[in-house]
Amino acid sequence: MKPPSGPARKVIPITPVAPGAADAAAEMVSLYEAQKKIYPRSIRGLFTRWRWAMVALTQLVFYALPWLQWGERQMVLFDLGARRFYLFGLVLYPQDFIYLTGLLIVSAMSLFLFTAVAGRLWCGFACPQTVYTEIFMWIEHRVEGDRSARLRLDAGGWTFEKVRKKALKQFFWIAVALWTGFTFVGYFVPIRQLSGELLAMQGGWQIFWVLFYGFATYGNAGFMREQVCKYMCPYARFQSAMFDRDTLIVTYDDARGEPRGPRTKTVDYKARGLGDCIDCTLCVQVCPVGIDIRNGLQYECIGCGLCVDACNTVMDKMHYPRGLIRFSTQNGVAARWGRAQMLRRVLRPRVLIYTAVLVALCVGLLSSLVLRTPLKVDVVRDRAALSRIVAGGQLENIYRLQIMNATESGQRYRIGASGLQGLRVASDAEVEIGAAESRWVAVRLQIPYGSAPPGSHAVQFDVQALGSGGHVAEKSVFLVPR
Repeated sequence: MKPPSGPARKVIPITPVAPGAADAAAEMVSLYEAQKKIYPRSIRGLFTRWRWAMVALTQLVFYALPWLQWGERQMVLFDLGARRFYLFGLVLYPQDFIYLTGLLIVSAMSLFLFTAVAGRLWCGFACPQTVYTEIFMWIEHRVEGDRSARLRLDAGGWTFEKVRKKALKQFFWIAVALWTGFTFVGYFVPIRQLSGELLAMQGGWQIFWVLFYGFATYGNAGFMREQVCKYMCPYARFQSAMFDRDTLIVTYDDARGEPRGPRTKTVDYKARGLGDCIDCTLCVQVCPVGIDIRNGLQYECIGCGLCVDACNTVMDKMHYPRGLIRFSTQNGVAARWGRAQMLRRVLRPRVLIYTAVLVALCVGLLSSLVLRTPLKVDVVRDRAALSRIVAGGQLENIYRLQIMNATESGQRYRIGASGLQGLRVASDAEVEIGAAESRWVAVRLQIPYGSAPPGSHAVQFDVQALGSGGHVAEKSVFLVPR
């Protein structure tokens, strides 16, 4: 019997796989590269001093501000339970949410402006991730030693000395993280009250949030570090949209530095065809995100300038001119511009537009705060009794007014109404509200029955502060039944 006719089939031999070979193949096809720990080297210089100055300034404000008092209350307090925000002499309510919106817009425009002018200044000098990472790395350096000592310590076995140093470092890290979490929660709960509750182990939610923000600080600054900037922060991804060729960034002068190579001070390196870069890799060793700036502009670069300090130190030792790595612009490096020529390019159309918008927003926000009336009134109709006839032949509508006193002292307010002939306030026309308090007040408006045609008629409530002279007018409607 013949086999069925048809196209010839290709036979693929199956090769047996030895035990363990599948695991080896899986290791060859890795889905991601394991992250290597970065051991930044300490360096001194201009930008290092600026970074530590910003660390001192930001942390002095952050840690000290909740402890300052304004009269009988905390100077800055976001009291979510009472729905009041205290900012120095201002008392803000949820109805003042527009100011938070304005502040966020101002912050965004400031970021756009600074980025267009000088790159990632915020990231390199003032971002909380950068600041706390710098603090945690300083602790690590003080406990475990410099870069070479930390490399040796991590590469060696677990000795008593290694356990002691690691435990001491973790103790200081946890202490800083918990104090940071405690201070942060102190902006939302009066910090003196919070400290008493924590010492007495009271307040479950307060303890939770202190531990939560403390853990976030500990994890981000102690372990994740540069990975937050490289992979989690969206700013690194869209910063290129705000850069142009006249933006000041950390740059490596490729024409001057290449070809790079090691040499001694006495060697005529130019005769050997070498550039100014001695390939010491010190710029890589000091970088907190572990990049090589000599490879050009990279999105990971946070613009801290530490590589500039490191390179200038090497140039001084080699008796070469400074500025092989420097803050410059792409146009400035390409055209060999001097500092004055680059600064003249700062006031370009993009920067001028950002500046104009930012100034207008700041002036508008500050003017609104200065001219703000420290009185808020909301009017709500009583839906249980829309309209009724009462004694004396009067037609009555009932309203509920929420009067919010946004001052630091008690106020007495007079309630009036207008909009219809014969309209009067039949309830108490004056009410007293305590300092920074909010109160619902029932108000009855009456008109003579038959004095207005059936339908909905616009009326206006006028609430006037008798002491300070503040005045607020709110509109509503008076219903006349058919």
